[in-house]
Amino acid sequence: MALILGVDPGSVKTGFGIINQLGSRHEYVTSGVIRMPAISLPERLKIIFDSLTQIIEEYSPQEMAIEQVFMAKSAGSALKLGQARGAAIVAAVNQMLPVSEYEARKVKQSVVGNGGADKHQVQHMVKTLLKLPALPQEDAADALAVALCHANTQQHMIRVATARTFRRGRMV
Repeated sequence: MALILGVDPGSVKTGFGIINQLGSRHEYVTSGVIRMPAISLPERLKIIFDSLTQIIEEYSPQEMAIEQVFMAKSAGSALKLGQARGAAIVAAVNQMLPVSEYEARKVKQSVVGNGGADKHQVQHMVKTLLKLPALPQEDAADALAVALCHANTQQHMIRVATARTFRRGRMV
């Protein structure tokens, strides 16, 4: 059993999602969106830090996975996104959580099977994989997808580490 916190950072909305990994099965624990009011960036970063710290203290996940920065519409947007990621990472590290980072394309590939999937496809697959009654909010679905990607990556690494041999390029 491993509780994994997934984070989809943003300076206006930060999605979070926690799943419980039980072997190769995944169970939904919680998810949501931290919405920032129209205040200065430093104050929004404090909200991200404080909110994620509270979530970590409440649910006690063992690991955090976060989406890497991609080139946004402008350099300014990318910088703000990077700062939001930094606030989230510091919240995790302050709570002694190991942090793993994943590219958006890898997350989509892991969950949807297509690195170019759109947000609706991610929402639909997260709903299906976690057996949710309804589609999660976009940013929460992205965060849950990051957590699922991390769980899948960890499972694959365990299989590779415990494989006895490779035959014709396949694990045996």
